[in-house]
Amino acid sequence: MSVLENWDQWKNFLGDRLNRAENEGVDQGTISNLAYEIGDYLAKQVDPKNEQERVLADLWSVASDDEKHAIANIMVKLVENNGTR
Repeated sequence: MSVLENWDQWKNFLGDRLNRAENEGVDQGTISNLAYEIGDYLAKQVDPKNEQERVLADLWSVASDDEKHAIANIMVKLVENNGTR
C-alpha cells in the first residue's frame, strides 16, 4: 500500500519530513514554498487515492495562486504534530 492511499499514513509521512526539515534548520518560508511546490506537483501529476486527497485536488484546481499558498500552509499546520519525533 502506498503512503498516498491512507490519509493518516500520508499525514504521518509529511509530519516526519516536516520535523526533519525543522530539526535541520529549514526556515518557515522555505517550508512554505516546498509545501506549495509539492501540492502543485501532486495536483498535476498524481491521481488522488482517497476522499481527502480528492477534496484537496478539487480545491487546488479552483484556487488562485494566493489560495494555493494558503492551502499549502494549512497542510503544514495540519501535519505539524504528526509523524514520529
